[in-house]
Amino acid sequence: MEITVQLIRELSVLSRLELREEDLPVWQADLQKMVSFVEQLQRVDTRGVQPLLHMGTAAEVLREDVVGGTVSQEIALQQAADTEPPYFSVPKVIATPHRSNQEN
Repeated sequence: MEITVQLIRELSVLSRLELREEDLPVWQADLQKMVSFVEQLQRVDTRGVQPLLHMGTAAEVLREDVVGGTVSQEIALQQAADTEPPYFSVPKVIATPHRSNQEN
């Protein structure tokens, strides 16, 4: 696949990147190297090779899921600070940013 300056322009619009015109040849060269590398990888015969899950030999050991004690919905709501049955009610934690007078 050939990477052209026009393709770089189209990609910059799609990705909402503002690129300077004088930087386009550098982007073109870099992306062409990446695409060429991927094309080279695609030519490698991987038949019979098992896919890797991890690059290293370390494995994450997870504990078994064990069902423990449960609390009924009624008891849980009785112990909550504020409810709107059948839900818990919590204070709003996302606020709109304050604007300074200079931004108005």
